[in-house]
Amino acid sequence: MRLLPPPTAFSAAVSAAVLVLLPVAPAFAATGGPSGSAPSGFTITDPRIKESSGLAASRIHPGVYWTHNDSDDGPYVYAVDSATGKTVARVTLTGIGKPRDVEAISLGPDGALYVGDIGDNRDGTWDHVWIYRFQEPKQLGDTTVKAEQFTVRYEDGPRNAEALMVHPVTGRVYIGSKSEDKGGLYEGPEKLSASGTNVFRRVAGLPWVTDGAFSPDGKRLTVRGYFLARTYPWKDGRPQGEGERIDAPWQGQAESVTYTADGSALMFGAEGAASRVVAVPVPGAGGGAGTGASGGADAPTGAGGGQADGPSPAGGFTKGALVLAGATAALFAAKRLFRRRPKP
Repeated sequence: MRLLPPPTAFSAAVSAAVLVLLPVAPAFAATGGPSGSAPSGFTITDPRIKESSGLAASRIHPGVYWTHNDSDDGPYVYAVDSATGKTVARVTLTGIGKPRDVEAISLGPDGALYVGDIGDNRDGTWDHVWIYRFQEPKQLGDTTVKAEQFTVRYEDGPRNAEALMVHPVTGRVYIGSKSEDKGGLYEGPEKLSASGTNVFRRVAGLPWVTDGAFSPDGKRLTVRGYFLARTYPWKDGRPQGEGERIDAPWQGQAESVTYTADGSALMFGAEGAASRVVAVPVPGAGGGAGTGASGGADAPTGAGGGQADGPSPAGGFTKGALVLAGATAALFAAKRLFRRRPKP
């Protein structure tokens, strides 16, 4: 699959900083169309969740979403009630090592949550990463569970990654690497082994992505980055074509995406205290009015997702605003690069 190359690391950071200065997507994306039938977005209110870096919709607890912090938090996964934005459970994982850079979470057809400790901000300094798996609790409340730990290596060497997706039909695990010029989709073995190394093999190219999710029926794969979102048809274990653009919200450090449990909407999240999760209806899925995989002129792309430049919702930047964006980008890039040193 051939896609336009992503920008340099600095330009990716510039894109992210520009997004910080922009308002979030139009209100309809969070509140639904005129009929009010679309799922609503929500704000994560728990002050412990400052770097929400992944989302997974519960199948047994309607309206609940699982999330986690990016790093420096511990072996914790949180359940957030979208009706209130409040945390209704914190799960403490045991039986694993100390998490290093947790970036993604996905729910498999076996009813288990898969947590991807797969990040590497120094772009390939760790020769292995980990996936943790535990059954989704049937009762919500603070609890401690024993998780399985799986060691992961990539067939073509270490790399940074932030997207982990479990196919809802086959149960196969996929990882999307985050790279300037060689981002890819990696397929895990048919079954993960806790006793050996699980080698993930590159099966397709991807743009610069920070998360991804399969639709509940397994027929589509959606990926997002700081400045893009695309949906690909999924057939024979591979994404097809170059995908369709999604009118995703403009969020600063855009880190997560998942489908609602019924597949009617995509939920987009970002890092930060009191971060907002925005619902965008999926066309034709009964999610109400709104935009989706449209490729309209008002949907910014870039970072390998199609057109390199898109108009801002405010109708464009002044020169002064762009200078401010550049300064913010430099600060943002430095923070991402140096805030965490690799641990042995």
